Amino acid sequence: MYFRNSLTCDFYCSVGSKGGTGLEGPSGLKGKPGTTCDCGRYRKVVGQLDVNVGKLRNAVKFVKNVILGLKETEERYYLLVKEPKRFREASMNCKLRGGTLAMPKTSNTNHLMADYVSQAGLTRVYIGVLAQSKDTNETSTYVYADSSPLQGFAGWSQEEELSSTVAPTTNSSCVELLPTGAWSHAECDATMFFICEFPKSRRRGGGGRGGTPALASS
Repeated sequence: MYFRNSLTCDFYCSVGSKGGTGLEGPSGLKGKPGTTCDCGRYRKVVGQLDVNVGKLRNAVKFVKNVILGLKETEERYYLLVKEPKRFREASMNCKLRGGTLAMPKTSNTNHLMADYVSQAGLTRVYIGVLAQSKDTNETSTYVYADSSPLQGFAGWSQEEELSSTVAPTTNSSCVELLPTGAWSHAECDATMFFICEFPKSRRRGGGGRGGTPALASS
């Protein structure tokens, strides 16, 4: 019995030779046509990326050329521009840089700006204060560069304070800051250095400190 079972296993359990390759099957169905490339949209994205890269380059240039000479408070940056200009030209230059002529609205800010002038070895600079108009009593109202009135603080020296409400002489309705922190009347056609100020941008949601202003080197 054992012998017969062994023969049966040898006959049925042995592995046969590998068969030949079968016939090639039929071709599959034709696929659906692809969508047309929306290249215009991608060009727009690439263009925006180029703009962003350009802004980053300008920011890096700003950091390299200006940041070491920049002063700041919690809300603003201050830049001393060493380019002699008339008052109107100085005001326009600050606007082109993304800011305004510096407005010392508090004693702390005025002190910071005065130290800035003193450390630079200068005797005077334009600031964003000027005479606005004359009233019926021939007196002038001095305002900041953003047209807000002088309230709570004014840096006039005692001598200048007496004449700050009197109609200024021809073309002397602008104001300069001295390294002592005192304000003085100045002729608007005089050329001198000036200080620009820039608000610190805030991140969305009001959190965190903003970045440096986007402006050219001085």
